[in-house]
Amino acid sequence: MNAAPASARPPRRDWGRWFGRPGRSLTRRLIWLASAWILLALVVAALFLTQAFQESALRRLGNVLNETIDEIVVAAARTPRDEAVPQIQDARTLRLLSGKYWAIARAEPDGSLTMLERSQSLWNYDLNAPDDLPERLNASFGDVISFNTIGPKDEPLRAAASMKSIPRYDEPVIFLAALDRSNIDADTRQFATLTWIALLVMGFGLVSAVFIQVQVGLRPLYELRNEIADVRKGKAARIGRSYPVEIQPLAEQVNRLLDHNQEVVERQRTHVGNLAHALKTPISVMMTEAGTAEGALPELVRRQTKVMQGQVDHHLRRARAAARAAHGLGEKTGVPEVLDELAVMIEQVFRDKGVEIDWRAPDDLAFRGERQDLQEILGNLMENAAKFSTRRVRVSAGADGLGRMVAVIEDDGPGLPEAARAEVIKRGARLDEGAPGSGLGLAIVDDLTRAYGGRLTLGDSDLGGLKVVLELPAAEL
Repeated sequence: MNAAPASARPPRRDWGRWFGRPGRSLTRRLIWLASAWILLALVVAALFLTQAFQESALRRLGNVLNETIDEIVVAAARTPRDEAVPQIQDARTLRLLSGKYWAIARAEPDGSLTMLERSQSLWNYDLNAPDDLPERLNASFGDVISFNTIGPKDEPLRAAASMKSIPRYDEPVIFLAALDRSNIDADTRQFATLTWIALLVMGFGLVSAVFIQVQVGLRPLYELRNEIADVRKGKAARIGRSYPVEIQPLAEQVNRLLDHNQEVVERQRTHVGNLAHALKTPISVMMTEAGTAEGALPELVRRQTKVMQGQVDHHLRRARAAARAAHGLGEKTGVPEVLDELAVMIEQVFRDKGVEIDWRAPDDLAFRGERQDLQEILGNLMENAAKFSTRRVRVSAGADGLGRMVAVIEDDGPGLPEAARAEVIKRGARLDEGAPGSGLGLAIVDDLTRAYGGRLTLGDSDLGGLKVVLELPAAEL
């Protein structure tokens, strides 16, 4: 199968490092968390300031309305019944439709209001009031209740009302005062606009400061990461830079780990060399002694000696691969090329079964290690899948974004019980005792995978058979 084209992938943007989705990035988490708190604080502050400004303005307006009601009550109380209530000494209440009004009303049984007296500014208009105003005033007799309403010119009004008993009237009456609130609403909107602009500028400055702080504060971590990457790639042997006191212990621990790893690798190399000499010498002696002699016994000796020689070379090669992988000096191997070669070869081997291998991998996917090791790992897994499949084998590979490549090998065979999965990885265990082979395939795959710091897991495939998940270190081509 063809690999996914590299052009289909979206280009990587540098700003995504800072402002992309948080995910697992500490940088983005810090920026997003700080920005979210800043935004929340500024929104709450803007709403609180705007509300406080409006309430302060309405409170001042309410004081004016309360004074107007008091003046009306005093004027009405001093006026005899047979005389009209005089106009209070307020220029606005004397000017027609000025925006400031007062009235004295009687509550009717149906809840409506009948205007008894009114200001000259109101002319012959009535002050609109909520339907439940009489009920509310009666429940809070003597108190002032404020509400919003619409004036004669459809202007927004802030109104106040209070129910009181005075000798002029036989029953309690309602005193009302209203004032145009257009200016207050305009001032509130202007205040809110200026507040939001100021806070947005402040928010931008704070987010920029957070961005700079995170970038500068986490720079030592990025530098440490780059140094560790250089060590992993073989460009450096140790971490040589000095770091802040919070990070320096981590750098020292990494150096100690590198020293320990180097010691282990050297011991492995020494052990492999000694083992090679210890095994090759007696094998060579056996080959020499057998010589070219004729007979069943010399032929058996020569044949088994060659097998032993192959096994020794094979496992010594595996040991050297493990040492290379542990030291981080492996080569870079393109995964699609290896998968394509293996798929063609295995389909040819199992052509009598009609096995079809469907594989997919990005063009730029690479394994950080030697080609022969990847061929042996994937070859064993794909061969096992083809061997026990009905017809179909599916292989998908890709990068996990954490420096690893993940390959999933699945088949449509009978599968493997969960209890038996741990046993088949053990050296010498076999999936099928009736099938040919030594039973070392999965064990070698597991050894090689572990040598490269990877992991091999078995599970159930949605094709019906076994699913093998392989994790190995990835490299950049």
